[in-house]
Amino acid sequence: MRYLNRHYHQWCHRVGLGLLGFGLALVLTVLPLQMAHGSSGDRAPSFPITPTIESASVLLSEGRSLYETGQFRAAVQTWQSAAQAFEQSGHIPQQIISLNHVSSAYQALSQWSEAERAIAQSLDLLTTNPEVASPILWAQTLNTHANLLLNLGQGEAAVETWTQSTTYYEAAGDVAGSVGSQINQAQALKSLGFYRRARQSLQTLNEQLGTMPDSNIKLSALRSLGQALHLMGYPQDSYTVLAYALDLARSLEAQPEISSILLSIGNLAAEVESADIALSYFDLAAQTATIPIDQLQAQLAIFATYVENGRTQPASALMPQIHQQIKSLPPSRATIYGTVNFVNNVLRLQEQPSAVWLQELHLLLAHAIEFAQEHQDGRSHAHALRQMGQLYAVNQQLSDALELTAKSLDIARSIQAKDVIYQAAWQLGQLEKQQGRKENAIAAYTEAVEALQALRSDLAAVNPEYQFSYREQVEPVYRDLVSLLITNHKSASLTQAREVLEALQVAELDNFFREACLDIQADQIAIDQVDPNATVLYSVILPDRLAIIYSQRDRPLQVYETPVDATTVEQTLRDFLASIHPSSDRRESLKIAETIYDWLVRPLETRGAIAPDQTLVFISDGLLRNIPLAALYDGEQYLIEKYAVALSPGLQLMQSRTFGDQGIKALVGGISQARGAFHALPAVIKEVKTISQLVGTSAILDQALTRESLTQTLQGAPINVVHLATHGQFSSNFSETYVLAWDGLVNINELSEILRNREGMTNQAIELLTLSACETAAGDERSALGLAGLAVRSGARSTVATLWPIRDNAAAQLMIEFYTQLKLAQTSKAEALRQAQLSLLHGGDFNDPFFWSAYVMIGNWL
Repeated sequence: MRYLNRHYHQWCHRVGLGLLGFGLALVLTVLPLQMAHGSSGDRAPSFPITPTIESASVLLSEGRSLYETGQFRAAVQTWQSAAQAFEQSGHIPQQIISLNHVSSAYQALSQWSEAERAIAQSLDLLTTNPEVASPILWAQTLNTHANLLLNLGQGEAAVETWTQSTTYYEAAGDVAGSVGSQINQAQALKSLGFYRRARQSLQTLNEQLGTMPDSNIKLSALRSLGQALHLMGYPQDSYTVLAYALDLARSLEAQPEISSILLSIGNLAAEVESADIALSYFDLAAQTATIPIDQLQAQLAIFATYVENGRTQPASALMPQIHQQIKSLPPSRATIYGTVNFVNNVLRLQEQPSAVWLQELHLLLAHAIEFAQEHQDGRSHAHALRQMGQLYAVNQQLSDALELTAKSLDIARSIQAKDVIYQAAWQLGQLEKQQGRKENAIAAYTEAVEALQALRSDLAAVNPEYQFSYREQVEPVYRDLVSLLITNHKSASLTQAREVLEALQVAELDNFFREACLDIQADQIAIDQVDPNATVLYSVILPDRLAIIYSQRDRPLQVYETPVDATTVEQTLRDFLASIHPSSDRRESLKIAETIYDWLVRPLETRGAIAPDQTLVFISDGLLRNIPLAALYDGEQYLIEKYAVALSPGLQLMQSRTFGDQGIKALVGGISQARGAFHALPAVIKEVKTISQLVGTSAILDQALTRESLTQTLQGAPINVVHLATHGQFSSNFSETYVLAWDGLVNINELSEILRNREGMTNQAIELLTLSACETAAGDERSALGLAGLAVRSGARSTVATLWPIRDNAAAQLMIEFYTQLKLAQTSKAEALRQAQLSLLHGGDFNDPFFWSAYVMIGNWL
């Protein structure tokens, strides 16, 4: 407080200055896997209490308090002292419990070798002392061990260990522990790619809970299950379970649980429904809350929803109420997070708050910092200091802002809190950039990006109550760093800029899937060096310019920039996409197509960097993913008439293999008949039968094309090409990305498991996945992300799909020509698609770009 008091007088005289509002949402508590300690707590066989044991028990309790407030190092020391005391007194069960806690705390610090040593001691004590090795001790120890194994990337071992843990919890009669262990097991299965098994596991658990008598334990288990289903990407299942839990809570009159469940449903609704529906649940949560901090959390959720949806008037009206709530609550870690959350959203809401409000925000943060410092809560201390640094920055007290931000960063480093490190380093980079210290800014931004990379799995599955806004708080970090790096055009800087753009592509897909399970290829640096006829173009839309970094074999990276602002770029892209239709004004469409050509391709030609018939591989940014690049126009020819075109979600996510000598071994299927809301595709019959004859396989049509038939066919033969002529949709919401089978929709996770997990085919990858009748979701400007996500998650090295639906007879004609070309020796997949598109362009009936430019190739173009 002394530091803050030193500047308070100046602050009060300068609060009239406008706030910039960096838009960093808090609280940022990451939801861990369920602890699964259950109702049994630290239960062990009873024994007489002695003074030594009593003091050791106090240490055990103190360690828990330290852990719960984020003081993990202090918790380690306290629990180690407890373990030593229990060892000296010969009380092995309590020693095991203490060592389990030591391992958990080391895991929170990401000190894996120390965590392994502690849990190894516990396991050794259990094995060598069977007389005290009760089921509950085994269950808790195995649960801690499984969590460590998953963190170390040993998913299969983690699943097996959680299976054993569940068995022991059941033997101990610990229902809550068993439920938590099963949820953990399902999450581990999902991380391994076994989506159906994970979902079946949770469904089985849900059925088991349904047969249990109503109780508070059952209620707690249902709430945990509902939240897990949400995090794992099953929103409808999540809602069903949470609604059931809500009914049970009401029947049990469990008021605190009612408010908590309503808040969880509101978070779910905010993601998959609408702001209004979410607000109705948040309002109910606030009205039913019996604990002040629960009411504050609900009110903060309402406030954040107002802010995110631009509802200024109700948000402004709610501000005084939340302000008073925070002031009336006793200080705690939860109120600190609530304070930072509130201040942050006020700055997002009001570009220039009044002097009175700025003073009040300053006072709230000052009290939060004081409490965090007094209680040695490093995490909340770092959060509050960073937020205070932002306030000083917008008040033009830049040296003080730098000091506060740097202190926040130092504390975050000391406790290895990567989520805080990234925010503080990003803010430090912004401050350094403001003062013209470019190299310092690059160093700070680089640290922020490195922290984000280390946070991949946590960012992707963060608690919805505290979730990062990817578009506001993650993506800009990468873009800001790229903007700084490309200004000097040095080779080393461009190399780093390319790496940052690759990392951005991965981060965006992690956010799409809500988990970090994409395989990063070790050969990602060399893949663009394989094809001498390929040029890889990385685009990035910056606020004041459009930049292109391009890569060619055996040449240094180069960059060119067009001084056009992001708003103009994005509106031009929207206009171009809207103009791709047979009824549109062709001249206007070509004019827009030429403008984009001038931005993306013309500078390459002017420099003499590319020649006709080469392949252009676009790693596109933002709305550039949505447009049909093949239809760009140079004033005389379409792009596809000069070059083969491929898209990539990032070279880190690709492999550089070709078909080689293995030839085409295909599964060819389709649905021609109408199914529910999906209209008939009569030309699919010709498409599927002709392609089947071309590649020498049998067709799977209509009723025969089911999940089971796909699975069995892929299990029984070394298939390397999968062609599906059926309805499908790509959406920015991965739960709405699917293809149609006869027996229902196959979502992206199910399709991935069918294609990836093939018994006896471990070395037989799918080289090509073709989806010839799919489309991007209407009105969804980020829907192409679903296409990229499907391409990556499917495991196929190349994917051909459509951006919008076209006539099925045009699709059949193009696809038949594609496979005809693909069978020719020395023809790459990108060139085969190009020739198929040209056959329509020059063929008469379907020469409009609407028909042939809808097709795109994603992934390996060779």
